[in-house]
Amino acid sequence: MTAARILREGLDFGEGPRWRDGRLWFSDFYRHAVYTLDESGQDEQQVLAVPGQPSGLGWLPDGSLLVVSMLDRKVLKLIPGGSEAQEYADLSGLADYHANDLVTDAEGGAYVGNFGYDLHEDIRTREIPVILADEVTGVTRLARIAPDGSVSSAAEGMRFPNGMVLIDEGRTLVVAETTGLRLTAFDVTADGGLSNRRVWASTAEQMVAPDGICADPQGGVWVSAALGNAVVRYAEGGEVTGMVETSQIAYACALGGSDGRTLFVMTAPSSDPHEVDGRGLGRIEVATV
Repeated sequence: MTAARILREGLDFGEGPRWRDGRLWFSDFYRHAVYTLDESGQDEQQVLAVPGQPSGLGWLPDGSLLVVSMLDRKVLKLIPGGSEAQEYADLSGLADYHANDLVTDAEGGAYVGNFGYDLHEDIRTREIPVILADEVTGVTRLARIAPDGSVSSAAEGMRFPNGMVLIDEGRTLVVAETTGLRLTAFDVTADGGLSNRRVWASTAEQMVAPDGICADPQGGVWVSAALGNAVVRYAEGGEVTGMVETSQIAYACALGGSDGRTLFVMTAPSSDPHEVDGRGLGRIEVATV
């Protein structure tokens, strides 16, 4: 097991990290903005204020930035060089609760997950094992935004669809089903549709509730363990092939850096806004993998 080191402190709740153009891009839920940092964790710059609480990030082929606005269940678009985002897609007809993570494909399409229901309120009233055993509450769908901006359901019956990654040169979409304790894979059709749904890896044996995920060039998927202080690497089929220990709960991760081997991890003591909103307890931690 590798131990991460703290790169930066003072976030409220970091999410959606992405490495692009030599910088780390990320959302901070409760500072209500998207930021970038250099590789050393310095030179923080605010890219965009998002009053509706930002989460997943992605880019269209023309370089436009897409940002999930969680509370109003929309996706915003910021054109290159722009200062104000415009509404790109309205997910309120498909997202049953807060919109969440996002991934874009090479053709300009995007997939967006959502909470499904108020998980934080559920955690205040029920024990975690009871929630995880409940296969009905919070079941929702994965949304697809086509390159023309139209919205449709890509997959039904998802349990808290969260972090996503496209692998196999975009032919396979892997989705973290947080309360389902699994990574679910789909074949991606030419028009962006999803088929051949299957379990890519079960995370139940390790009690890893998969949150944000990222893939490495060797075909492994790094999984932020939202119930623990770790990021766990899985191979297809479910074998655990690596682990990075963090100082607090790991909620999202991205692979990048100048060497392409730096794992950036967004951590916090909790995801409950009552415990972290405005408190500056969030961190970015890093490890070489």
